[in-house]
Amino acid sequence: MTHSSPRMIGRDSELDELAGLLDDAARAAAGGAGRHVLLLSGDAGVGKTRLLRALHDRAVDRDWQVLAGHCLDFGDSALPYLPFSEVIGRLAAGAPDLVEAVAVEHPALGRLQPGRRTRGSEEGADADAPQATDRRDLFAAMHALLECAAEQAPVLLVVEDLHWADQSTRDMLGYLFGRPFAHPVAVVASYRSDDLHRRHPLRRQVAEWTRMAPVSRVALAPLPERAVRQLIRELSEGRRLLDDPAVSRIVDRAEGNAFFVEELVCAGCPVDDLPADLADLLLVRLDRLSDAAREVVRVASVAGRRVSHELLLAASGVDEAAFDAGVRQAVEMNLLEAVGERYSFRHALLGEAVYDDLLPGERVRIHARYVTALADGGLGTAAELALHARRANDLDRAVGAGIAAGDEAMAVGGPDEAARHYEQVLELLEDAERVRRLDVDHARIVVKAADALITGGDTLRAAALLEQHIARLPADADPAARARLLSTYADLLTIIETDVDHVALSRRAVELAGTDDTPLRAKVLAVHARVLSYEGHEDEAQGFATEALALAERLARPVLVSEAVTTLSGLRMKRVVGTEQESLRAALRTAVERAEASGAQQAEVRGRFLLGRSHQDSAEWETAAEWFRSAVTCGERAGLPWAPYILESRWQLAAVQHARGEWDDVLQLTGIAEDPDGPPIPRALLMPVRLAVLSARGHDVSARLAELRPLWDDERGVAVHAAGVGLELLEGVAALALYDDVVTVVARLWEERFGARLRLAAQTLAALSRAMPAASAAERRQLLTHVDRLRRDGEEVLTDQRESGNRWGPEGQAWAVRLVAEHARAHWLAGGVGDREALLDTWRRSVEAMQKLGHVPEQARVRASYAEILRHVGEPARAQAEAEAARELADRLAAPGLLAGTAAARHAGSHAGRDLAKGSVTGSGRAAGRSAGRAAGRSVGSALTARESEILALLAQGRSNGEIGKQLFIATKTVSVHVSNILAKLGAAGRTEAAAIAHRDGLLPRE
Repeated sequence: MTHSSPRMIGRDSELDELAGLLDDAARAAAGGAGRHVLLLSGDAGVGKTRLLRALHDRAVDRDWQVLAGHCLDFGDSALPYLPFSEVIGRLAAGAPDLVEAVAVEHPALGRLQPGRRTRGSEEGADADAPQATDRRDLFAAMHALLECAAEQAPVLLVVEDLHWADQSTRDMLGYLFGRPFAHPVAVVASYRSDDLHRRHPLRRQVAEWTRMAPVSRVALAPLPERAVRQLIRELSEGRRLLDDPAVSRIVDRAEGNAFFVEELVCAGCPVDDLPADLADLLLVRLDRLSDAAREVVRVASVAGRRVSHELLLAASGVDEAAFDAGVRQAVEMNLLEAVGERYSFRHALLGEAVYDDLLPGERVRIHARYVTALADGGLGTAAELALHARRANDLDRAVGAGIAAGDEAMAVGGPDEAARHYEQVLELLEDAERVRRLDVDHARIVVKAADALITGGDTLRAAALLEQHIARLPADADPAARARLLSTYADLLTIIETDVDHVALSRRAVELAGTDDTPLRAKVLAVHARVLSYEGHEDEAQGFATEALALAERLARPVLVSEAVTTLSGLRMKRVVGTEQESLRAALRTAVERAEASGAQQAEVRGRFLLGRSHQDSAEWETAAEWFRSAVTCGERAGLPWAPYILESRWQLAAVQHARGEWDDVLQLTGIAEDPDGPPIPRALLMPVRLAVLSARGHDVSARLAELRPLWDDERGVAVHAAGVGLELLEGVAALALYDDVVTVVARLWEERFGARLRLAAQTLAALSRAMPAASAAERRQLLTHVDRLRRDGEEVLTDQRESGNRWGPEGQAWAVRLVAEHARAHWLAGGVGDREALLDTWRRSVEAMQKLGHVPEQARVRASYAEILRHVGEPARAQAEAEAARELADRLAAPGLLAGTAAARHAGSHAGRDLAKGSVTGSGRAAGRSAGRAAGRSVGSALTARESEILALLAQGRSNGEIGKQLFIATKTVSVHVSNILAKLGAAGRTEAAAIAHRDGLLPRE
């Protein structure tokens, strides 16, 4: 009895498009432009699998190898990289020499081979050693395997049911999508579009993938009516002939879904008698099976979409002869399909319907049979055992299986999946009697869960978990357990904002770790050295790092050795300058190489970050960018963008590229901050520099800055940098309020005289200067009191830096000069008094300092401000030159918003049309050039007094000073003073230019 059409119907154009991918992949491998990835989406049952089978046949006809992997619905017990294990298993069966050869060059491949992903593979491993979470080698190994396979014959990789994929599988696919192949490799991945609800993680990733050049999409629409009718005719051959009304009813009910058409045609009962519910329809054929076959199908549904022959036999509870007969009938009735040594439901919807039809007690009992089969027979994986044990209410066994599943997930670089397993175990360990009965090291599981969360970027959740479990420790808790938790917590607190004394916590951990030579003591000492270093206790940190290094070497712990060496190298580099600094940088580079060789990823990335910071502090932007980018690349290869020091490296790299004027790169680096599913604090750290670029390019970022405000108390970096962006958008008392707000928050989190306060004070002074022209005399006097306070605030920071003996790098030096310059400008604008030459000299030095620093956007700002001052003091030629230089810098950045309210902005506005064709990021950025010109006009217009506006209107009519004086009944000399002020505010060289600006910017009263 035919249950599906032997021919594919209604999908010829889609098949041609998929087959075209093979040609594109071949061209891409040959060095030409082309895609090699296709995402296939469609509703459940619409025909995705049937289309992929047709693609398989066409590829085989063209001598392509087809490798298929399937994602399975493991619910909350995800098994990382499952489809890739399936692919490796297929290759190992057909080309074992190839897999073995790749595994020799890429040993990480062994982690994914199906036979090695079983329970007990981690037995005997040192529990105190860091888990292997570096996915770089794993991703590279899979890429190399496909490359080697494609060298023999082109490869088509098919991954089905991505809607069930775990995060690690999605990360692996993203890696493969973005990497070229030297030989033809095409990748097709399918997913149910109707399963992608708004918060589904695949939804975001599909959007990201489709922005990649090699990726295209095909959305499989329902079959048209003509194709449905043709399919019905095909399926009806050899059956009772359906009349036209019956065919029409099937067409209406199936709604173009091929699977539904098949079920409706093949249900074997009159169309009018068919059940209305799809699940009931799918179960019609189940009732026709023998008892043995029905039991086999029901047991298979509990395993999910696919199950091995051996496991299904063990869990079925029937004898082998009855089992074979039952399976054969289920296959003949098109409920199950046999593929190799596994069985799968003909469609996932069938398995789901059968499982949902089981009574609660039946489900529990069948899950229990799987637990017995998995535990006693050594079949399957720890994740499968954990899933079945929980659903069978065998919770003691679920604890051990969950721990093993978490360890296995961490070993293959799946921190998100690992954290889920460990947290499920911790839920089960809430039962104190179970903890005692199983003799589980509860603290060790808490640390495992926290490490997984930290590696995945969810530091706040990790901190809450550790804090909760530390608080719940009984007074007589094992000292080693308490030491383990306290040390992990103290280490974590160095990278999040808190008022908890993490140095004291770490000291207590050292005391509790004892004096014996144990791995725990070595780890606690290494952590304590890092904590002390972070808090500036370099001498004490060096002693503990040295002790940790010696102990780690005695215990032969290469990862801990690398961590201690990296800490020591970083400590020594903090204290030196010049040639000695360079020698210590060389030592830190050696430490990075040593960490990389030993697989100590955290030490390696931390070393790269420290090298980047060293060059950044010296304003060696290019070299700093190289080191930061190398750390970011480590994270990208490992699929761990939010992990400690990887995130910080991305953040600092974005800051460096912002200063260098590489703003397109800033937007690329910070794009992950737009991911709503990413951890909130890491996203918020990246967002301010992104908003700084967007704001300067004409976007309104006020609302997005406001969204960051609730996170200030959790991370001072967010507070400082978000406030810095906001200060550029404000003036006067609004800017003062923002400055006072951020200082209050950061002082509470850190210290009152924090280094960034110098920059914030200078930025706030600039905001007060922007308010001066429109302020009344009384308002100016009030503002001047704040001007002087801000100068004192900045100088106190400088004093504190000198007294503490800390080196003040080029960036701090540039902002120190800027502070003095902004203070002088504010006083000048408030009353026009002061030493003219001193004012010009301090601004000249500020321009030179920013040029020396190489901070492109700040160069644009200071040169624009300097131009305004030069116009004020009557040096229009020099002012023009500075304004033009500022405009050129803003043009380079496609950022007219940098110059809003200045004469340079008006030049930018006037030249915007000419520059539309210049290399730009977005149309909105270029359009900002025009809007900035209008905004500048409105800003200057609001700065003119009522009398100045009157005089400007008469000046635009061509009136002389004498004529204006007579009309307004004021002295000619008074008119002359007003005209000078108007020219200065407009940045105009003379009366004619002032009139032109007034007409252009709408500063004249309407007729």
